[in-house]
Amino acid sequence: MRIKRVAAVAAVAALALGLTACGGDDGGDTGAGSKSFTAGTTMEKLNKAQKIKVGTKFDQPGFGLKGLSGKPEGFDVEIAKIIVKELGIPEDKIEWVEAPSKVREDVIVNGTVDLVAATYTINDKRKERIAFAGPYYEAGQNILVKKDDTTITGPDSFKDGTKKVCSVTGSTPAETIKQYVKDVGTQLVLFDTYDKCRDALKGGQVNAVTTDNVILLGYIAKDEASFKLAGSNFTKEPYGIGVKKEDADFRSFINDTLDKAVADGSWKKAWDGTAGKFGAELGSAPTINRY
Repeated sequence: MRIKRVAAVAAVAALALGLTACGGDDGGDTGAGSKSFTAGTTMEKLNKAQKIKVGTKFDQPGFGLKGLSGKPEGFDVEIAKIIVKELGIPEDKIEWVEAPSKVREDVIVNGTVDLVAATYTINDKRKERIAFAGPYYEAGQNILVKKDDTTITGPDSFKDGTKKVCSVTGSTPAETIKQYVKDVGTQLVLFDTYDKCRDALKGGQVNAVTTDNVILLGYIAKDEASFKLAGSNFTKEPYGIGVKKEDADFRSFINDTLDKAVADGSWKKAWDGTAGKFGAELGSAPTINRY
């Protein structure tokens, strides 16, 4: 009987130890499944809810393009999936929300989405309203022209005032190109998506499209007979993940996740399976800006 009692006590102790190791009361950490996060953080709230809303582009080959499945595909999408996985949320619980350039800050500030991964250049003006994790990639602004165009060789080609260039409202490239055009009012054409700019170029309404090189390379890959790049990159565009300005813990979590993705190879794998197919260089991982 004494031996049986000792065995029973040992079993109970082992069970209690196992429960403690699986995430008992250790100062406020909690979470669904195998993930555990500090109580009250965005990570804990999302993990408990087991769902998340992610803002991305739906019209950019290689980064965020709505595929035949009805869901977006591309490098930004894969980076978002890596973050969601680290939160312990199944991929099929992601709600993808279209986030064109002009509304990216709005959907973050208004709480329409939980994060934005959408070829989102980090800059000080945007930091006035939201915060960035990253960068996780550095692109560069370039110019898309028709295949047979020899008159445009770079941004300086717009200084004569005779050529029209298209970009997207609210984008960094739209602001940057203004310093190269002679007359903003007549030369710069703005739409809400780059697809419309591409169509305007193909139809002859504009002479060029300007945005980040990797986006333009995606359009070239889909129609090599019609388009080419004109010249070299003339800016540096660090892409970050947009979150609410005051959410330092969530930003830090995403930064840690990005560092982990680089280290374990999932960052490069995401690139190789998406934008990497278009001939753009991945390069070395940019240094995370932990401000």
